[in-house]
Amino acid sequence: MEYTVQHLGKLAGVSTRTLRYYDEIELLKPARVNSSGYRIYGQAEVDRLQQILFYRELGVGLEEIKAILAQPDFSPADALKSHRELLLDKRRQLDLLITNVERTIAAAEGRMVMSDKQKFEGFKQMLIDDNESKYGKEVREKYGEDAVNRSNQKVKNMTQQQHEEITHLTEEVLTTLAHAYQTGDPGSELAQKAAALHKQWLCFYWDQYSPEAHRGLAQMYVDDERFKAYYDAKQPGAAEFLRDAIHIYTDGQ
Repeated sequence: MEYTVQHLGKLAGVSTRTLRYYDEIELLKPARVNSSGYRIYGQAEVDRLQQILFYRELGVGLEEIKAILAQPDFSPADALKSHRELLLDKRRQLDLLITNVERTIAAAEGRMVMSDKQKFEGFKQMLIDDNESKYGKEVREKYGEDAVNRSNQKVKNMTQQQHEEITHLTEEVLTTLAHAYQTGDPGSELAQKAAALHKQWLCFYWDQYSPEAHRGLAQMYVDDERFKAYYDAKQPGAAEFLRDAIHIYTDGQ
């Protein structure tokens, strides 16, 4: 079956403006343009749009989606299985938060006593599950099962104050990196401050810090498209800049 841009937009629940933009950036091209100038989409384009929307729902950027779909070994069936696992992880995370909310309501109504630690268990487990689903395989291969398990346990044992500190520190790392990037010099004082803040951030997760491991992680930020997309979201090249800054920073330790 074939669809015009309006019909496909209505079918998929997206605007015609979005579909036209996907065409412009060559993420989703129509099968053909008819004699009246209308974009016409076939079954292959419908299936591709479904994949795009799955990735968008999981928070993947358009450029990264484009790169994923362009891979020679891309398998729609394998991608759907991966989507299913990620969505199941997302559901488990929501279930944890719902349980946390229900317990908090019960505590507020005097039906149970809830410790400060319990109030944040859902959030911390969600953070662990999110990291596992996105990067678990690669990180475990690079650093080993024991190191990752120790890191997860450290997150679980975080106090409320530590949780607030790391949330603030995450924003500070990104803000400092953004300003440092404008200097163009990874050895600048500002860039080295970003590297030092990144080390401080890491120490909330790692039970042991080493300059070698820090450099290895910085290289992963460049080699792995998902990490790279995170740091390059607002400033393309930021991942490489951070890596270079960390290499300079760790060379001095």
